[in-house]
Amino acid sequence: MSLSARDRAASGRPVHHQPAGLLRTAEDLHGAAARFGAPGGNAVVMTMGALHEGHASLVRAARERVGDKGFVVVTVFVNPLQFGAGEDLDRYPRTLEADLEVAFDAGASAVFAPSVEEVYPGGEPQVRITAGPMGELLEGASRPGHFDGMLTVVAKLLHLTAPDLAFFGQKDAQQLALIRRMARDLNFPVEIVGVPTVRETDGLALSSRNRYLSADERRTALALSGALFAARDRLAAQEALRARAAALPGTQDRAEALSRLGEARAAADAHAVAQAAEGCGAGAVRAAARTVLDDASRAEPPLVLDYLALVDPADFTEVADDHDGEAILAVAARVGATRLIDNIPLLLGATMSTMFGATQ
Repeated sequence: MSLSARDRAASGRPVHHQPAGLLRTAEDLHGAAARFGAPGGNAVVMTMGALHEGHASLVRAARERVGDKGFVVVTVFVNPLQFGAGEDLDRYPRTLEADLEVAFDAGASAVFAPSVEEVYPGGEPQVRITAGPMGELLEGASRPGHFDGMLTVVAKLLHLTAPDLAFFGQKDAQQLALIRRMARDLNFPVEIVGVPTVRETDGLALSSRNRYLSADERRTALALSGALFAARDRLAAQEALRARAAALPGTQDRAEALSRLGEARAAADAHAVAQAAEGCGAGAVRAAARTVLDDASRAEPPLVLDYLALVDPADFTEVADDHDGEAILAVAARVGATRLIDNIPLLLGATMSTMFGATQ
């Protein structure tokens, strides 16, 4: 049972802003916003429940942005539109009492937990938001219609909560990119704020679906974050190699510098030198991640890869091998019956360009 503000104060636990409590209807939500909202200081965190520390980090980020007098609404709604045939709508955990505890402890002013009938009073909506080309890639290809359903409910909840700021986790990077694009394309008067992924101590990205993993499955699942970290470390090693090459005296040409570095350091990784010489950071990133995932595919139980993609954050299309700038390395896989996703942001080529000049 969720503690009241008085109980929380008596126990010494923080009494974060809880003027409105649990709200079930749009009418109650509007009344609470009118009573407790503040111009410029209204925020929303949208969830499907089963709240964990990742969700709590979103609520804390929202509270920090709007301050003590701001109004932070956490929505808890398992949206049927974004579950496809054979997906886990009925299996999806529903833990409202525990969710209230997490939300209010993190700083929520109210939790809006409507019924399906409240959100879709006329049944499934005939008019929906379409995700467009980006929504057909990666997660959209694996789960057709998922992003249309997600954007439709996000649009509805943005109208109902009328926030100045909306907070979403970077773990769902493609979702975040689509929400930002929808807000921009359709002129939603809201700032979309991304919050970094929260990970467990072993590196696994926090997810409500982690609870489905057995101990053996969890060991295999660590390959998702392991692949991302291996790619990040490989990129860092390449950049360090380029930095050492740039520091060689009397060298202006990138290839010459790397060649000299390779000759001077006979024990250096020849493949890394070759990759750096070609400026092919994207290829090395993909290869490093793929090695970890390939190993996990032979584990017991095995990891079954859905996709590994190095994409442009603007439209989630694959970047070229000579890409310079921001990219997202994204992965999705199944371990047993559980499907997991993860990603990491990367910056390709920036160090090389500043060292040798963008035109070299």
